Amino acid sequence: MIDTHSHIDMLKNPEKEIEAFLEAGVKKVIIPGVEPATFDTIIEYIDKYDCMYGALGVHPSEALKFDEASAKKMSLLAHHPKIIAIGEIGLDYYWDKTFVETQKKAFITQIEIAKSLNLPIIVHDRDAHLDTFNILREEECKNVVMHCFSGSLEFARQCVNEGWYLGIGGVVTFKNARKMKDIVREIPLEHLLLETDAPYLTPHPFRGEENSPKYLNLIAKQIADLKDIAAEDIIRQTTKNACTLFNFDKGE
Repeated sequence: MIDTHSHIDMLKNPEKEIEAFLEAGVKKVIIPGVEPATFDTIIEYIDKYDCMYGALGVHPSEALKFDEASAKKMSLLAHHPKIIAIGEIGLDYYWDKTFVETQKKAFITQIEIAKSLNLPIIVHDRDAHLDTFNILREEECKNVVMHCFSGSLEFARQCVNEGWYLGIGGVVTFKNARKMKDIVREIPLEHLLLETDAPYLTPHPFRGEENSPKYLNLIAKQIADLKDIAAEDIIRQTTKNACTLFNFDKGE
């Protein structure tokens, strides 16, 4: 299994959780960036642990921290062989709409960095579906994962028609997540990726606790139940999808 989105650096005891998720069968974890101050920490983790890979990005809620210096640092560090994406980047209109134009500018600049390095992008989109989609289309983005997908089934279909992937996490295990369950039933497995977004969005039955990649199998099991196929098939295909998008040498 591959956890395509996990903030290992935010966990209370990262070393303990790394041991736990390896025992649970998770072979690779991608740590996304959220602000320039996290870049060096991500590099430290991916240098220290064979199972760790990184992405560099400035989260839309932190867009005011994105400047020429951070863009230059991102471009330089992204040449590291274990930095396999630019992210998480995108738009978030849920918390604060006072700097939407700054978010858009940061999003587009980071897309351009990804293009210059031939790296895929990990997209954060919350309550900003239309603007996010339009920017991705206008920038002709091809290698995209819509992290923690939260749109409608119709929007999911539009994303899949573009060839993008949907990141599916713990929300799919929530009893009231009818929309997400419908999306997972309808969208082809070839366009789905597993993620935890740890330490957030802990899957049932551990809601309220800190999330961890060790719970990734609960997400795979829920997808398997919704699609009425074996969990092993979910793991096999989502691993293949991650290897294709992030250009891993081989699936594990």
